[in-house]
Amino acid sequence: MTLTEKYRQQIESELERLVRDRRPEGLYAPVSYVLSLGGKRIRPVLCLLGCALYNADRVKDSLYPALGLEVFHNFTLLHDDIMDQSDMRRNRPTVHRKWDSNTAILSGDAMTILAYQLVARGPSESLRAVLELFSRTGLEVCEGQQYDMEFEQSSSVGVKNYLEMIRLKTAVLLGASLQTGALIGGAGEAQAQALYRFGIAAGIAFQLQDDWLDVYGDAATFGKNIGGDIINNKKTFLLLQALESLSPAGRAELQNWMSRSDYDREEKIAAVRNLYDQVNVSDTARKLMDSYHQEALAHLQAAGGNAQVADELKDFARGLMERVR
Repeated sequence: MTLTEKYRQQIESELERLVRDRRPEGLYAPVSYVLSLGGKRIRPVLCLLGCALYNADRVKDSLYPALGLEVFHNFTLLHDDIMDQSDMRRNRPTVHRKWDSNTAILSGDAMTILAYQLVARGPSESLRAVLELFSRTGLEVCEGQQYDMEFEQSSSVGVKNYLEMIRLKTAVLLGASLQTGALIGGAGEAQAQALYRFGIAAGIAFQLQDDWLDVYGDAATFGKNIGGDIINNKKTFLLLQALESLSPAGRAELQNWMSRSDYDREEKIAAVRNLYDQVNVSDTARKLMDSYHQEALAHLQAAGGNAQVADELKDFARGLMERVR
C-alpha cells in the first residue's frame, strides 16, 4: 500500500467520527452529510505527505490540521452550491436542496469554525505560522470565488485574469495543504515555499485539465455531461483563449452562440467546439497544462526531502494531468 492510500484511509476514518453525536442534529447532520459525499481527499493527503517528506515521525501531529483543511474545502463546496443554485453534488442532492438554504448557510458557517479548531490542534512550535497560512489562504479562496462571480457578468476577462482566478480559487488550498505539512514536519523556509509552489503549479494544471475534460472528455468516464461549460457560457481557459485567437468573424460567431437564449444543446456544443478547433484551443490548453506540470516538478525537486515521498508527490502531479474525470 502506498503512503497516499494509507493516508487516505486514515483521513476517511477520522472524518466519519468527526461530528458524530454532536448536537443539535439539525446543525451537524448536514456537515456529516457533506463530508460523507466522498472525493479524493487530495488536500488532507497532501498535508500528511508534506509532513512525511521531511519527518515521518511528525505525521500524526499533522492529522488534525489536515482534517481542518478538508473540512474547509467542503465548506467552500457547500456555499458554492448555494451561490450557483446547484441541485446535485457528486450525484447526490446538495445540502440546500436536501434541507434548505438557511440550514446550509449555518452549517457551512459551523464548518469554518470547526476547520479553525482542527487546524489549531497542530503542534505549538509551528502553530502561528500554520494559522497565518490558513487564514491567508481562506481569504484568497474567497477572493477567487468573488472574481469567478464577477467574470460571469464581465466582457473584458482575459486569459491572464482567468489564471489568477483559478490560482486563488483552487491552487492556493493545494499549496497551503502541502506547506502546512512541511511546516509541521520541520522544513526550512525555502523548502516549505518550494513545496507550496509545487502545489500552486499542480493546482492550476488540475483546473486546466478540468476545463479541457468538460469539452473534450468522454462523458462515460467524466462523470457528467460533456459541454456544460459551453452551455453555461462559463469563462474557462478554452473559451477565453478562443476569443483571443479567433478571427473577427469567428469571434462574432462565438459571441452569437453565447448570447442566444433559444438553441439546441448538442448543436451549440458542436458549433462552439468547432470554433475551438479552428484555433487549436485544445492543443494550446494541453501545452499550458504540461508547462505547469514541468514547473511543479521543478519546485518539487527544489523542495528536497525524502525521495520515496517525493516520488509519491510526482505520481500525484502526474495523476492530475492524466485523469479522465
